[in-house]
Amino acid sequence: MATGEPAVIKDETTDIVDPVCPVIPLGERVDCFPDAGASKLGCLQRGCCWSPLDERNAPWCFFSTNHGYSVVRLSALLKRKAAPSLFGEDIEELTFHADMQTVNRLRFKISDAHKKRFEVPHEHIKPPATHPSGSFNYEVELRHNPFGFQVRRAATKKVLFDTTMGPLVFADQYLQLSARLPSHNIYGLGEHVHQNYRHDTNWRTWPIFTRDSFPNGGTHNLYGHYPYFLCLEDESGKSFGVFLMNSNAMEVTLQPAPAVTYRTIGGVLDFYILLGDTPEQVVHEFLELIGKPMIPPYWSLGFQLSRWDYGSLDEVKKTVERNRAVDLPYDIQYTDIDYMEDKKDFTYDEVNFKDLPQFADYMHEKGQKYILILDPAIAISRRINGPYEAYDRGTQKNAWVTEADGITPLVGEVWPGVAVFPDYTNPSCKEWWTDEYVRLSKEIKHDALWIDMNEVSNFMKGSIKGCDDNNLNYPPFTPSILDGVLYSKTLCMDSKQTWGNHYDVHSLYGYAMVLATKDALERVFEGNRSLMLTRSSFPGVGKYSGHWLGDNAANWNDIKWAIPGMLEFGLFGIPYIGADICGFFDDVSEELCRRWMQVGAFYPFSRNHNAQHYKPQDPAVFGADSLLLNTSKHYLNIRYTLLPYLYTLFYKAHTTGDTVVRPVMHEFYSDSNTWTVDRQFLWGKHLLITPVLDPGVERIQAYVPDAVWFDYETRMTFRKQQVEMYLPADKLGLHIRGGAILPIQRPAVTTVYSRLNPMGLIVALDDNNRAAGELFWDDGDSRGILTKSDGVSVYVCVYLTIQVMHSGYSDPNNLKFENITVLGVSSPPVTVNVTHNNNNIVVSTFKYDTVKQVTKAAVIFDPTNKRFEVPVPLNVPSTPETDETKRLYIVHVKKQPFGIQVIRKSTGTLIWDSALPGFTFSDLFIQVSTRLSSDYVYGFGETEHASYKHDLNYHTWGMFTKDQPPGYKMNGYGVHPFYMGLETTADAHGVLLLNSNAMDVTFQPTPALTYRTLGGILDFYIVMGPTPELVVEEYTALIGRPVLPAYWSLGFQLCRYGYANDTEIADLYREMRAAGIPYDVQYADVDYMERQLDFVLDSQFQGLPALVDHMRGEGMRFIFILDPAIGANETTPYSAFDRGVEDDVFIKWPKELSNDIVWGKVWPDFPGVVVNESVDWDTQVEIYRSFAAFPDFFMNRTATWWHREISDFYTKTMKFDGLWIDMNEPSSFVHGTVGEKCLGPPVYDNPPYMPPLESRHRGLNHKTLCMNSQQHLSDGTPVKHYDVHNLYGWSHTKPTYDALLSVTGKRGIVVTRSTYPSSGKWAGHWLGDNNSSWDQLYKSIIGMMEFSLFGFSYTGADICGFFNPAQYEMCLRWTQLGAFYPYSRNHNGKFNPVSNLAIYLSIQ
Repeated sequence: MATGEPAVIKDETTDIVDPVCPVIPLGERVDCFPDAGASKLGCLQRGCCWSPLDERNAPWCFFSTNHGYSVVRLSALLKRKAAPSLFGEDIEELTFHADMQTVNRLRFKISDAHKKRFEVPHEHIKPPATHPSGSFNYEVELRHNPFGFQVRRAATKKVLFDTTMGPLVFADQYLQLSARLPSHNIYGLGEHVHQNYRHDTNWRTWPIFTRDSFPNGGTHNLYGHYPYFLCLEDESGKSFGVFLMNSNAMEVTLQPAPAVTYRTIGGVLDFYILLGDTPEQVVHEFLELIGKPMIPPYWSLGFQLSRWDYGSLDEVKKTVERNRAVDLPYDIQYTDIDYMEDKKDFTYDEVNFKDLPQFADYMHEKGQKYILILDPAIAISRRINGPYEAYDRGTQKNAWVTEADGITPLVGEVWPGVAVFPDYTNPSCKEWWTDEYVRLSKEIKHDALWIDMNEVSNFMKGSIKGCDDNNLNYPPFTPSILDGVLYSKTLCMDSKQTWGNHYDVHSLYGYAMVLATKDALERVFEGNRSLMLTRSSFPGVGKYSGHWLGDNAANWNDIKWAIPGMLEFGLFGIPYIGADICGFFDDVSEELCRRWMQVGAFYPFSRNHNAQHYKPQDPAVFGADSLLLNTSKHYLNIRYTLLPYLYTLFYKAHTTGDTVVRPVMHEFYSDSNTWTVDRQFLWGKHLLITPVLDPGVERIQAYVPDAVWFDYETRMTFRKQQVEMYLPADKLGLHIRGGAILPIQRPAVTTVYSRLNPMGLIVALDDNNRAAGELFWDDGDSRGILTKSDGVSVYVCVYLTIQVMHSGYSDPNNLKFENITVLGVSSPPVTVNVTHNNNNIVVSTFKYDTVKQVTKAAVIFDPTNKRFEVPVPLNVPSTPETDETKRLYIVHVKKQPFGIQVIRKSTGTLIWDSALPGFTFSDLFIQVSTRLSSDYVYGFGETEHASYKHDLNYHTWGMFTKDQPPGYKMNGYGVHPFYMGLETTADAHGVLLLNSNAMDVTFQPTPALTYRTLGGILDFYIVMGPTPELVVEEYTALIGRPVLPAYWSLGFQLCRYGYANDTEIADLYREMRAAGIPYDVQYADVDYMERQLDFVLDSQFQGLPALVDHMRGEGMRFIFILDPAIGANETTPYSAFDRGVEDDVFIKWPKELSNDIVWGKVWPDFPGVVVNESVDWDTQVEIYRSFAAFPDFFMNRTATWWHREISDFYTKTMKFDGLWIDMNEPSSFVHGTVGEKCLGPPVYDNPPYMPPLESRHRGLNHKTLCMNSQQHLSDGTPVKHYDVHNLYGWSHTKPTYDALLSVTGKRGIVVTRSTYPSSGKWAGHWLGDNNSSWDQLYKSIIGMMEFSLFGFSYTGADICGFFNPAQYEMCLRWTQLGAFYPYSRNHNGKFNPVSNLAIYLSIQ
């Protein structure tokens, strides 16, 4: 105990000693002048080292090696070394005691060797009853002079906690210890607002001392006292926790070494080091020490409403009724202190709340609960109509905290006015508190208790008398607490409690109140669990109480910072945690409250609470038809559906110490990307919540950990990467982890009613098609039921085997599992069997949903309606081969289930077998599966593949043409539903699905393949090889042989997007010629066009026609780019658009919707604008890009128009030798159309099943046209863009090729970006807008080989990469490889350095 009296040593010297200064990194300096006013003289007077810096955060004055203690004998008696004192009253001799309590828990305590000091009287923390068996997972090594010690992990010898980096300081009112840590991954310490879950170790100091303050984002101390942190060591997951059991005011500094420094102003240094193989195991160890958390009553997991100052019970009931009326899931109503008479505990306002005694009955009638509040401060004034008996009885019991004399009650002021403060550490006070609560419960029925203001809060500074000037109220050193005065907004530090001076026990006030309230609740509710919610807390409080994050505000910061707060209280052992939804202070906006209700539906403690004088913010007040209410109901219904899972998580927390709200890092610690994830969180292992936490946002960046994930309905293909999630106004991200079995129950408006409903399971399959889960089920309310053999049922589910681990509870509602939903089933089951007590039952009513890969929907086939068929002509015989002896194959048609088998005659190999379950043919979804002949499958595109041979381990590849640079599993520019398969006999075959709708294919290890397409028909072609090369020959015979390029096009070619003028091209040409580099073709990208308008020459390129003529005269060739989109906002005649309108060539809406063109935006700019490229892209598109029209190249008149425009450009503007067509997926910079409001049935833009395409959540119209846009085939047949989108580039290519041949009279070459089978008849292809990176270099080989399969001989990648600056060595290697690309072109992007060969030669 800090006494304020002289200690063993009183060092008053001001002599300057010569410090011995260690040579250490800056990050390892330990501050020797933590108080204000550091100077060189003051520093040297303390015997410390002075070394000023240009950084204020790092200490200028740091400890020398003169300071500290040395070990005198092995019994660990520590003797202080001769050194000046920092704050006086240093203690000469200390004892160090290390207690290896368990194999994973080390305790060490440093205290005064001769005098007892204050120690925390914790009700749960005790030494183990038995000595641990087995070897310890840690080692301890002492250093004798100066004293220090290291704690190492025994297996790896990694040092976890090393105090040798700085001296031990132990004075009566100043104790300091520093320790080096093994990593910067530090979590915990509290209670504060930490804006991020992982700590910043750059000299951050956090004060710890309970305080009534607002959690507004500063570094100040808040309501709880938690000198505990967890440290993740590395990717192995091995972690440890450090707990200092000390309740005095303190501060903790984290520094870059990394290291931690503790400074506390009393008590002893009583540390616990807790080891675990994972972060979650460390939490188990900590909770084993301090007490595992209570299991809350089931009803307390329902949604809750509260506010400070309803004003009257009538207003409370209005709130209840309006939320009942809209069927909001809603279990609990609170009243704050306004229900009391003059805010006095144990009273109620008999005017405004006259019917409060019966209010609980009113709530119970609808299955709801009522919770009221109590504060600690007890008014000394009389009640309105008589004495305040609660105060009088407390005075008789001597229940109050006293002044320093130990007799006179300390008087302060809180909500009821002048008040005294119960001393909950006094047994007489606990008896009084329980008695008063019993009296209250008899007068006002209620179901649980909320305790507040127990830091302890006082509106006076110390007391109405002030505080005496002594070492307790004004210690020599004050940690960096709020206001810098210990008694600010609380009691004088020299006031007395049974456990000791308030100086020592201040931070235990809330803890002691919780222990007293626990007794009171048990007395009142006896066999029922009830609930306690406390604001102030200390380690161990979670054993009896929940906590909320305090008096936050309605702002976007506080919604964000709630997540780190909840994660930290999971570490601290209080899993029943949440923040005030929609904010306590300030009026909340609809958007903020809507987003907060979405995420708050997944707070373990889910309560909407706001403050006096602010607008109501309960969901119903926003209106019965409001988006806020509807999205609140949606996610609360999901919460109530998942309550059996959440309740099981609390059971696991109560019995093993598991976290409920869990950091992503705890499950995926081997992935360093997860170490800082704190805008997402998990429920247990299996439910990932990703909320929107910023205003005006519908797309967020989120991290998807390395697992299979389902978005509560369908599979998500991303894993172990940052992704963009589309979360519109009514949505948040909610994903189930593969491998989970989640117990569920049909929801209702309260838990009383939901518990009557049937239960179910959601089974989410992992990579191995396995899943496991657990259910705990009891009556949800009985106290002590966990210890009764007749009260518990636990089910462990592994795959679909349900094993009852312990059965004793019989639910009176005779609950059953109504629905079992299995996510991730790639094909429908033939039968479903249930075995119970060795009886096998065949389930006759099950469904399979092909759209969601969920066991839920039926097969549909409609043979009566004509469906779209791909208008791509193939070279097929006019009559089929009827002589079976000439065929290389045999075909069998199977009936049960229907399917086709194709067998190679010569070997008997089954190369196609679709006689499998799952064949589905509905209007907007067709699925068929086939077994494959081997694991060796090649093709399908256009998508970046990491290897030429496909990985058949459940990979799905989407196909839908899109302006999408190469990226893993990103659908790219072309669609090629063709693969080549090798057979086990070394034969080969190829399969084409002639279908142009959006689709995907999934490989399975069987080996098998599943096709899913969104329309059209199934039109398959199989070519038999039998060698790989013959497969390609036969396939190109079917679709058309590749174009023969002009000889000159086999030469090396140069291009870039970003030439400023024709002079740059001329200079480049001159440099290349001078360097003697082989170089045949020069390009011009869209820069040559005026404002990116096709067929219009820019003013900066007026010399280009003459330059082209000059270059062509010297044997060079020139190729220009043309995009399909035609600008439409010209103020002067623009023939390409004007004649296009006249000829009616542009894509329009169907006439029943509109006769207007379907406008997009691409490269063309508005007239007269100067583009500011420093603004963000979306803004550029909005303010600079003109409307654009898209030619419908299927129509003959469009081909005629296109030929005329190309011819005019060639004859009137400049010559060219080839054409490069781009952006023909078709690409648009807006989604669907200008304004992004697509006409017609939305099902085509957002079909029931969306393949795993890039930005699939945005729909098919993302970055392209609306799917209801109408095109016309060459015979005039109208078709939806939905059906022909993937053919746009194909339809663009032939008219371009025909025009080139006609205009130039020579073969030339066309290069196109978007392709479909048979496009290779007319054009070559490059692999798109790649990155300047090594992986793109090697993947270019894979891409070229695939396009060779697809019938494109003339193919290559942009040498040295298009995006990003090219690194020299990589570009050198790429140039070497690119010399052997069939299409050999160096092409890079705007703003990147030129990467042509002349430059590289010049720097060699």
